[in-house]
Amino acid sequence: MTGKAVAKGSDTPDARDSAEKGAAAKGAAAESSAKEASAKEASGKKTADASARKPAEKKRSDKKPAEKKRSTSWAKRLRPTTKRRVLTYACLTVFSVLMTIPWLWTLSTSFKRSRDVFAPGTGLVPDPASTKAYERIFTDQPFFRYFLNSVIVAVVVVILNVVFDSLAAYAFAKLPFPGRTIVYGLTLAGMMVPKEAMFVPLFMMFSEAGLANSYIALIFPRVAFPLGVFIMTQFFSQVPSEMEEAAQVDGASPVRIFFSIMVPLARPALIALATFSFVQTWNDYLWPLVSATKPEMFTVTTGLASLQGTFAQSTELGSLMARGIVGAAPLLIVFLLLQKYLIRGISLSSGDK
Repeated sequence: MTGKAVAKGSDTPDARDSAEKGAAAKGAAAESSAKEASAKEASGKKTADASARKPAEKKRSDKKPAEKKRSTSWAKRLRPTTKRRVLTYACLTVFSVLMTIPWLWTLSTSFKRSRDVFAPGTGLVPDPASTKAYERIFTDQPFFRYFLNSVIVAVVVVILNVVFDSLAAYAFAKLPFPGRTIVYGLTLAGMMVPKEAMFVPLFMMFSEAGLANSYIALIFPRVAFPLGVFIMTQFFSQVPSEMEEAAQVDGASPVRIFFSIMVPLARPALIALATFSFVQTWNDYLWPLVSATKPEMFTVTTGLASLQGTFAQSTELGSLMARGIVGAAPLLIVFLLLQKYLIRGISLSSGDK
């Protein structure tokens, strides 16, 4: 009876409500603990991510000031101040003007009439301008002959120098042979010997051979330009050996490799060599003066010197200046046309890419 009463008591509505409340409280507690656990996990992940990011950010932040400092220091070195830049431009302008004044005076005098060259009150601009001095150049047989001699000598010397200097440089740079270093050193030693010291033996040699006052005497002492050999040797030594080896595998001979591979690659250096050789030959005065004593074998330099001796104190100064302008014109044309190749050839020969 008592047990039944207890069982009945436990089935009462109050007991049931209290049991449901207890179960709900337990469920809420379990749910809150699960939420707390998930929140802890999320916060742990965030902390781990933040701690992982901090070293990288720290490294980046450490790098930035160093990069800024480095760039700032380079900027200070490479970018001159405004005052320094203005001073540099001013000095270059003054230097350019001083170098241009003689040319302007020569050009102006060549267009003046003979009686106006030293007339009082005559300015730099010729008034009136006259072209008679230039017209006389092409009707004056001696100067035309001088100009033709210079063209023949300069062109032949350039061709021979380009051929022989490039062949010798290729042998020194790529073909091993006994005594190569000694022969190369002796070739470069030619640059240290003044050319004036060789005039007497060269003149005696050509005179005894009966070749004085000839194109051979004017041309051959200038062949085999030591500076040209040096320039081309430096260029060929920088060409990768793998290109030669690949050509040799295909059965190419050294001559074929030189003309098919080396010459096309060396075009800028060859143009630089040709320009140097042309300028040196065209401007040479002492050797033509020694080797050519007949007027018909004079070059532009010796011919102008002979005309200067005749007209320096006379009224033909305008004609002399016109001949000087025409004589210097080929040099200006060659330099303007080949300036880009000249600079590139020098940079390649010096090792710059």
